[in-house]
Parts: sequence; structure tokens; C-alpha cells
Amino acid sequence: MNSTPRRPALPWGALSVVAASVLWGTTGTAATFAPDVSPLAIGAVAMGAGGLLQALYAARHIASRPAGLFRRWRLVLLGAAAVAVYPLAFYSSMHLSGVAVGTVVSIGSAPIAAALIERAADRNPLRRRWIAGAMLGVGGAALLSFVGHGPAGPAAPDSWTTTAGVALGLLAGSTYALYSWAAHRLIGDGVTPRAAMGTVFGLGGLFLMPVLALTGGPLLASWSTVGVGAYMAVVPMFAGYLLFGWGLARVGASTATGISLLETVVAAVLAVFVVGERLPALGWLGAAAVLASLFILAPRTRAVPGPAAIPGPRSPAALSGGGLPPRAPVQPDGAQQQAGAQPQQQDS
Repeated sequence: MNSTPRRPALPWGALSVVAASVLWGTTGTAATFAPDVSPLAIGAVAMGAGGLLQALYAARHIASRPAGLFRRWRLVLLGAAAVAVYPLAFYSSMHLSGVAVGTVVSIGSAPIAAALIERAADRNPLRRRWIAGAMLGVGGAALLSFVGHGPAGPAAPDSWTTTAGVALGLLAGSTYALYSWAAHRLIGDGVTPRAAMGTVFGLGGLFLMPVLALTGGPLLASWSTVGVGAYMAVVPMFAGYLLFGWGLARVGASTATGISLLETVVAAVLAVFVVGERLPALGWLGAAAVLASLFILAPRTRAVPGPAAIPGPRSPAALSGGGLPPRAPVQPDGAQQQAGAQPQQQDS
């Protein structure tokens, strides 16, 4: 009988997604410091420049195994196209339908879209624990967003622009779920997390450069707008998606998008303490519901036996316990096909 003490398996993947969501929650407050910049320019500079930084950071990993990425070029292009569409749809949705409706539709629909994508593409069954956590989180995000912002008065958007904003929000949530799934699938197929995220986001950043060239003039109007653009590209997008990619190697895409509902809570708290908005009691109740959903969606801590008791290597995704079981990784390329390889952990 093995007497090696057991040690807890900490949910580092979920904690990485939590940290990324905290950084993403600062984007709305940062954008208020550049009111004259269009939503297309904000989205293009944030995700475009941030994606190119991702590619530069991962250049060595991308160059080390281009064959694996070329073999999966359809998946790479699908993820990159979703990366390019997401920020344009997200910020335009908030511009047309208001911050409340745009935020809750975009972020709240992402976990559901991710679950449907994993269900259709990977034949992953929905688990009751994930359904409960996702519904609690989406409901809390809706309550937080709708009661946290008062009506816009006579300047409120008409029905047509609101409908268009809702449609763009659904598009944003779907593309967010799609590039999360594509990156998770690449990692599961043996591509390192840094190479997968760098390739998908770098190519998506290239797709956004023409949009930035056409709409980004106001970003250069003052040092404050330059600072806003630089902050959004470097901190929430570059650093945030580094953390998100590290987490995707350890939890499923549906679990990651569910945890990222925390972004709505961070955005609301910053709006209260930085921008000066007021959050009613129901808004704080919604924030509490989102936080409660994280404990349901996050992987459960479990005991991991010592090295002598482990019969063989297991990927971190197998230990994640997320809402949907991650796709079983196939054998990676090259030397990583040897026994005991753990492609998901190469960047850790």
C-alpha cells in the first residue's frame, strides 16, 4: 500500500481564467477616457494590437512546430476569423443597444454558445452541474447589467438600433465561444498553448489592421487616447489572453467562458468606484450570483496521489472537472509522441 501523502490539485486553469476576466473587466472603464473614439477603433486596437503582441511573444513556439499548425490550418483560420469579428461586434453592440444590453447579451450568451459548439463538434454531453452554474451566472449577469444602468432618457436607442445591437451581441458571444473552442481544440491536438494562442490571435490581429487604419485616427488625437489604446492592447488583451490561453489548456472552453462572466462584476465595481455610477441593491445581488456561479463552474479541488501511486501520465484537462468534459487530446507531433508527454503543460 502506498504511503505517499496526497497533495491537493489546485484549479490553476480556472484561476487563470478568473485573472483574465478581472483584466477584461477594466476595458469599459478605460474606454470612458476616450469618448471620441469609435467602437470599431477601440475593438481594432485592443484585439488587433494585442493579437500581434501575442504572436511576437509566441514566435519561438510557433516556429518550432509549423507543420502541426499547417495541418490544422482550417481550425486556425476559423479561430482567427472569430478573433477579428468578436471585438467589432462586441463594442458595436454596446454602442447601438447600450452598455447594459450589449454586455449581458455578448458575455451572457458565450457560455451557452460554447456548450452548443462542444456538444455539436466534440459530442460532449451537458452536465447538470455546468447547466446550473451557467444559468446562475447568466441570470446574475443579466440582473447586474440591467439594474446597474438607468435608462438613457430621450436619447435612448430606438427599437431598430436596439435589435441590431442585440444581434451583434449574439454574434460577439458566438465568436468569443468559437475562438475559445478553436484554441482549446488546437491545444488538445498537441499544439502548445502559447503557439495556439499566438497563431490564432496574431492572424486575427492582422485581419483587424485594415479596420484600425480606417478608423483609428482619433486614437492619435491626444496622449490620453494614445494611452487608452496602449493600455487596452497590452494589459487586458495581451496579458489577459496569455492567462486565458494558459487556462484553456486545463479547462474546457465552455467552463472558461462561464467563468469569464466575472468580467461583468469587475466592470460594475469599477463603474461604481472609478466612473462614479451607482449600483442598486439588485445589482449587488446579481454580482453575488455571478460570484456564486464561479464555485459551481470552476474545477473541484481533489486529492492527487503521490508520484509512486500514479500509474501513468494524465493531462491537466483530465483533472479539470469542468462543466463539459474536455476533448481527449490526440498524440502531438514529433518528439512529444513519446510516452508520458503532456502537451498541455509545455508552457507552464
